[in-house]
Amino acid sequence: MKKILITGGCGFIGSNLILFLRKHRPNWQIVNLDKLTYAANPQNLKILRDDQNYRFVKGDISDANIVERVFAKERPEAVIAMAAESHVDRSILHPDTFLKTNIFGTYVLLEAARKYQVKRFIQIGTDEEYGSIEKGSFQETSPLSPASPYSASKAAASLLALSFYKTYGLPIIVTRSSNNFGPFQFPEKFIPRLITNAILGQNLPVYGRGKNVRDWIFVEDNCRGILLALEKGKAGEIYNIGGGNEKTNLEIAQKIAAMFPRSKIEFVADRPGHDFRYSLNCQKIQKLGYQKGDSFENNLLKTIRWYQENVAWWKELKEKSEALYQNWGKAAK
Repeated sequence: MKKILITGGCGFIGSNLILFLRKHRPNWQIVNLDKLTYAANPQNLKILRDDQNYRFVKGDISDANIVERVFAKERPEAVIAMAAESHVDRSILHPDTFLKTNIFGTYVLLEAARKYQVKRFIQIGTDEEYGSIEKGSFQETSPLSPASPYSASKAAASLLALSFYKTYGLPIIVTRSSNNFGPFQFPEKFIPRLITNAILGQNLPVYGRGKNVRDWIFVEDNCRGILLALEKGKAGEIYNIGGGNEKTNLEIAQKIAAMFPRSKIEFVADRPGHDFRYSLNCQKIQKLGYQKGDSFENNLLKTIRWYQENVAWWKELKEKSEALYQNWGKAAK
């Protein structure tokens, strides 16, 4: 590969992926197309400001004119479609934004990729597309059963992308990862919200009784899986990327509370359609050579340390996002 277009590269996973690629594929040219929504932060990539192999373009993937100009000028060999509205709670309150960006925006990118004959199109999905599972783990062939407007919009985007492979021969690969955590994650998400609350000496909010189970993957491990799918994956295929770290929300809260004695766990009203358990079978990508990095416990400590050392990065963002939760109780009734 010589030039990669990454959409949503100023977001949490996107910025981590760009930094990962600059480290492990330094000769690649990266173009970052990002709308800069509330969850994006260009400061995540300030270290690349003078990097000749990195270029930022501000733009909405739903805007066909902007996307056309980027493809015409840059002629990327591959696209990694990461741009998406991603917070489940926000999708419940305002689903229209999720439908526009996650479905129509994906369609706009696919049409441009088809026109300019990209060699690889990686559609970044989520384990939430499969829905909840009580026992066992989802395989790539499992039926989809999304429970929120967010997961439904991502499932639609994945299916749309795969239809472009079947109908037009566009070399599509879909990755579906489990719940990511790590540096640069917006403080409205579960783990960074608990960490930042703990740093401020506040209580740690947990939905319901905290029994919901998630498989947590450190963001760098997900980046490693995405790169593997890009370079070794087969067109038309789906690859699950999991962390193998299934834990209840209460377990996560207890681990963080143990490090911050001033903070207590507080059970709050559950959200509608809250999936009970996510779990992925990842044998398919493991056959390509995928291996995880450090342990969950060590990666959680790294993440806590990052938020402790970067209070200026998240404090104002957290204050703005807390309005969502102040209104949540009213919306949940």
